[in-house]
Amino acid sequence: MAEISRRLFLASGTALAGGGLAGFPAFAQERTNPNLPDNPLVITPTERPGQQGGTWNHALVGGGSLSMLLRYQGYEPLLRFNPDWSGIEPNVAESYDVNADSTEYTFTLRRGHRWSDGAPYTTEDIRFWYEDIFQDPDAPSSLGQQHWYVDGEVGQLEIIDDVTFKVRFKGPNGFFAQQIAWAQQDTMTRVPAHYLKQFHLKYNPDANALAQQRGMQSWIALFQREHGLDQDNVFYQNSNRPTLNAWAFTSAPGENTERAIAERNLYYHKVDTEGTQLPYFDRVVYQMVSDPEVLLLKTLQGEIDMMDQYIATPTNKPVLFDAQDTGNFRFYTLRETAANVMVFQLNLNHTDPVKNELFNTRDFREALSVAIDREALIDAVLVGQGAPAQPSIAEGDPLYNERLAKQHTEYDPARAIELLDSLLPEKDSSGYRLDASGRRLSIIFEIDQTRTTFIDMFELAIPMFQAVGLDAQIRTMDRSLWETRVRNGREFDATAHQFGANSGIAAMLDPRYFIPFNPNAIYAPGWALYYASPDNPDAIEPPEGVKLQQQAYRELLATGDPAEQQEKMAAILERAADQFLVFGVSLPPDGYGVVKNDMVNTMDVMPNSFGWPTPGPSRPEQFFKA
Repeated sequence: MAEISRRLFLASGTALAGGGLAGFPAFAQERTNPNLPDNPLVITPTERPGQQGGTWNHALVGGGSLSMLLRYQGYEPLLRFNPDWSGIEPNVAESYDVNADSTEYTFTLRRGHRWSDGAPYTTEDIRFWYEDIFQDPDAPSSLGQQHWYVDGEVGQLEIIDDVTFKVRFKGPNGFFAQQIAWAQQDTMTRVPAHYLKQFHLKYNPDANALAQQRGMQSWIALFQREHGLDQDNVFYQNSNRPTLNAWAFTSAPGENTERAIAERNLYYHKVDTEGTQLPYFDRVVYQMVSDPEVLLLKTLQGEIDMMDQYIATPTNKPVLFDAQDTGNFRFYTLRETAANVMVFQLNLNHTDPVKNELFNTRDFREALSVAIDREALIDAVLVGQGAPAQPSIAEGDPLYNERLAKQHTEYDPARAIELLDSLLPEKDSSGYRLDASGRRLSIIFEIDQTRTTFIDMFELAIPMFQAVGLDAQIRTMDRSLWETRVRNGREFDATAHQFGANSGIAAMLDPRYFIPFNPNAIYAPGWALYYASPDNPDAIEPPEGVKLQQQAYRELLATGDPAEQQEKMAAILERAADQFLVFGVSLPPDGYGVVKNDMVNTMDVMPNSFGWPTPGPSRPEQFFKA
C-alpha cells in the first residue's frame, strides 16, 4: 500500500500548519534574523497582526495550580491541536508523515531552531530523551507515555539526520500523532540535552558529587528534579532550564513567593503574517495568590488580563458581570468538554481490605449515587444550569450512550437504604452503618480546596449520604497536598474531580472514567499502573471485566480507521455502563472566562479542556494589548 502523506505545510500564501513563507513578502526583511529557524512557523493572528511589547498580567492560585502553566505558556508539542479542535498540525515539528497502516511515523524538525539559551534544538535532544530518560533503566521517566507502546512493546526510534527521525511500532498505532498533541504528553520538546547532560552519570562522571553538593544522595534524584518530567509542579520551577516556549522563566514559581516572571524567548520559532517574530508580549507576570477569593478580588479590580480557572463559577458570574465596566473586562465562552461537572470517586484500590471490598461492590456505588438529589445540587450550585447525568458522552454525539448517561441518577433514598441494608445492616448508636469488621463506616472525601464548586456541592451531598446511614465527611487541603495524598497514594477513601471528555476523539483519548488507563484514573491507581506497566511492584491486577476494558482500549488505539474506532469505543462505553466505576452530578453547561478589553487576538468561544489545554491552542503567543 502506498505511503499516506500527512505532511502539512504553508502553500499559496495561506498560513496553515507550518512550512514555507510564500506569499509573505514582508518577511523578506526578517530572513537574516539568526534567532529564527530557517523555516519558521507562520501564524495568522486571530484578529489582526500586533506589535511586540507589554506585559500579560496573570495569576497562580496556591502551589498546586502550577500545572496550569501548561495552559498559558507551556503548550509547545511537536504537533498541536488547531484552535477549533478539528484536527492537529505541525508546531515545533516542521512536518510529519505516517505510513498507510500507522506503524511508522517520520518527523522533520525545523533546521536552525534553538532553545531559549541559543543552543540548537536537534534530533540529539530527541535521542537523549528517548535513550537517557524514557528508556534509561537507572533514571526512567514514562509518565504520560503509554502511547509509545503497542502490544507491550515500545516504539523504536531511528535518527536519520540532525532534523529527521522515525518512530516504528510493532503494530498499528493510529492515535500516536493525536496523543503527541494531547496536553503534557509530548516530552520530546521539553528536554534540552545540552543542559541536562551535566546531571547524568553517563555524561558527567562527577554527577554524584554534584548531586551531593546540592543536598541529594545520588545523581538520579538530581537528574529527575532537573528534567522535571514526572511532576508538573517541578517542571516549571526551574528558571535555569532552557525552553522552546514563547516565554522563559527568569523568576520561576517557588523562586519568588510573590510573583513569577517569564520573559520573551528570543529564539521562539514563530512569526506572524507580517514577519514579526512572536510572542508579542515581552513578558508574563504571575501574581502568586493564596486562594480563589483573592484571585476574584484582583480580577474585579482589573489586575488580571485573562482568567477562567478557579473564579469562573456560576455563583461568581453575576458579580463579575456587574463589574465589567469598572474592571475593564469582557466575557468569553468555554464550550465544556468535560465528562461531568464533578465525579465522585471511591478508591477501588484502597489499602484497607474491608473498604476495598465494599467500594468494589457495584450495589454500594449505586446506593451512593441514588442517595444524591442532583436537582438540588444543580439548582443551588450551578444556578439551575445542567441536568442529572453520570460521567458520559454528550447527547447528540455519535458515541452517546443513554444508559451510561442516565442510570442511577434518580434521587431515591429508599432504594439507597434498601441496597445498604443488604450490604451493611448493622448500625451504631448514632445510626451510622458498621462495616464487616464492626467499625463505623466513615468515608472521607479529600478535596482540593481551590475547587470551590466541589466544596459547595459537598455541603449539600454530605447530609444526603448521612441520611442513609453513611458517615460521609469532607476534608479540604492545598492542591499540592491533594496531589500527594490522592494522585500518589492509595490510603485515601474517596475524592472528586472532573475533566475526562464527553465527545468524539477527545473521549477516545481521555476515557479516564470508563477505563483505568493512566494516572488520571485516580479511583484505581493500581489498575491504571497495571495497564501501563503490569510488572511494576505497585501495579494491581484488575478484575477480568476491567482487564477486558483495558485490552479493548489497546485495540482501539491500534486502529487508524475512524469507523472501527467508533465501533470499538461504543463497545467500551457499553461495558463501562455495566461496571459503573464512578458516578457524577451533571454534564457541564458551557462555562465562561473574563478577558481585559484591551487584549487582542483572544478567542470569543473556545473548548474548555485539559487535553486541549485551554487557552493554549488558541495561540497565546499572538495575544497583545491594543
